[in-house]
Amino acid sequence: MKLIALTAAIVIGYCLPAAAQPVGATLYAQRCAQCHDGGNPDVRAPSRTVLQSKSFAEVMGAITTGPMASFAQGLTNDERTAIASLVTGKVAAQPATDSAGRCAASETGFPRPIDGPRWNGWGADLNNSRFQPAAMAGLAPDQVSRLHLKWAFGFPDTSNANAQPTVVGGLLFVGGGDRKVHALDASSGCTRWVFPTEAPVRAAISFAPLDDNQFAVVFGDVRANVYAVNAATGAMIWKSKVDDHPAARITGAPTVYSGVVYVGVSSIEEATGSRPTYQCCTFRGSVVALKAATGAQIWKSYTIPEAPQPTRTNGYGTQLFGPAGVSVWSAPTIDVQRQALYVATSNSYADPATDTSDAVLAFDLATGRMLWHQQATPKDSFVVACFGLDQSNCPQDRGPDYDFGQSPILVSLHDGHRVLAVGQKSGVVHALDPDHDGKILWQTRIGKGGALGGTEWGSAADQDRIYVANSDVRFLTDGTRRLNSKEGGGLFALDLATGKITMQVAPVACGDRAQCSPALSAAVTVIPGVVFSGGVSGFLRAYATDDARLLWEIDTARDYPTVNGVPAHGGAMDGPGPIVVDGMLYVNSGYAQWGGLSGNVLLAFEVGGP
Repeated sequence: MKLIALTAAIVIGYCLPAAAQPVGATLYAQRCAQCHDGGNPDVRAPSRTVLQSKSFAEVMGAITTGPMASFAQGLTNDERTAIASLVTGKVAAQPATDSAGRCAASETGFPRPIDGPRWNGWGADLNNSRFQPAAMAGLAPDQVSRLHLKWAFGFPDTSNANAQPTVVGGLLFVGGGDRKVHALDASSGCTRWVFPTEAPVRAAISFAPLDDNQFAVVFGDVRANVYAVNAATGAMIWKSKVDDHPAARITGAPTVYSGVVYVGVSSIEEATGSRPTYQCCTFRGSVVALKAATGAQIWKSYTIPEAPQPTRTNGYGTQLFGPAGVSVWSAPTIDVQRQALYVATSNSYADPATDTSDAVLAFDLATGRMLWHQQATPKDSFVVACFGLDQSNCPQDRGPDYDFGQSPILVSLHDGHRVLAVGQKSGVVHALDPDHDGKILWQTRIGKGGALGGTEWGSAADQDRIYVANSDVRFLTDGTRRLNSKEGGGLFALDLATGKITMQVAPVACGDRAQCSPALSAAVTVIPGVVFSGGVSGFLRAYATDDARLLWEIDTARDYPTVNGVPAHGGAMDGPGPIVVDGMLYVNSGYAQWGGLSGNVLLAFEVGGP
């Protein structure tokens, strides 16, 4: 696509500096255009239209200390500023303050009992079930239709709201693209404390007891740092960097069990490794165990046992390496009975392909020794270059990019048998036997699958069924990379014992809505009798689990007045799912990464009216 420099852009009264236009355009063409301007919709990089929805600070952070820093290596601050101004049409704004919306100084400690209603971490429990029991939910099926907005909280200087909140003891903890973690009063939304992080936090936060009757919140950022912060005061307890690779990041919530923090490590080398001059690829996914009290490492186990070695040179003479990749995108699942840990992995990044990619891996909790692995899609080696114009770094044995983006769910069935269930981007849901080395019990297809297809961020399960949302997001083929409003979506319930589909919701059409897709990419959540699912359309819907009838829906893609005074609006729903605690539902809205509507808001709903 021909690069077209912006000639003028007016944003909150400021003009794009004319001097920045030619400099920014030249640098962008050299370092960014290959991914962001390509006409292939499957290239997993935000388009120019999406970049224009981002704030100046968001892009500047990404190319300075964030995931795109390697692409801007060697540039001066002025040159980075020129790129950020060009792609956003904005200039640096005064940083937002955290003074608005503060709780009264007299409000300290936890408003509610620590052992009361809660949603802790990604999946609400060690099994990552995303099922909230009635006593914790405080929300009955016949009350769902009366949910209405109680308050909204705006994240400053960001176009995505993709970190799921945690609620414990009446406090809500949530990370943001603004490089801060916020602690809010779960009832009113007022701010208790704000903790600055080195990089954005896009994963859920886990609450953990420490020694001396102290409680911490534990989380990771996209520079592979893990933090423990005093849950009541926001004071840092420790910080530990779990991987030194420049592309390493944490996208899954830590799981805390018996005084140990377990965290998976992923990376963005799929994108950074696509440049033909980059020595692709050297990152290996891993699981790291840290002492919850101090952050000291207990063990680290790689998802690829062997270190990357030189393999071949590409057409530019660049040395390539492998094996590599096999990231852990999601939160680890803990099996207390077997004292084991389960993670699902991504694709390989390079030749040779490994037998641990696109797989479920089991590790010993105490030692980190790999116990078994069960691969779903063999020979899946992929980087973003495989969909680009210059495929120099694309593996020769290229795969379909069918990695797992969600945590395996461990369920004990009524008959005493146990199932480890997980959905895949291939569109297939898998059930494994955790007591027999991951033996395949059943596999059921619910979608077509694709690079952004199948099941993405998270399924949910009760004791009978697993509830799976289908993405299958597609784009128009006219070179614009706009969302296809007629393809994707669908919600399913599968019997955990047999894999049979027992409930199904058809995709909901977009109508004349712009930047819309029926795709359901966000994680789903279940309470007794109700399944909640948010869509790329911006709608959050609740369905009865017995007959799939619609109980409630809300269009989140609008502007909101906020408790902290930050201008906010909702948009596409992708990544995190809603959480339900003590009669309230909390959900993020806004995800512009793949062409959906941007947004920066956390919404809190309560039951109202007769």
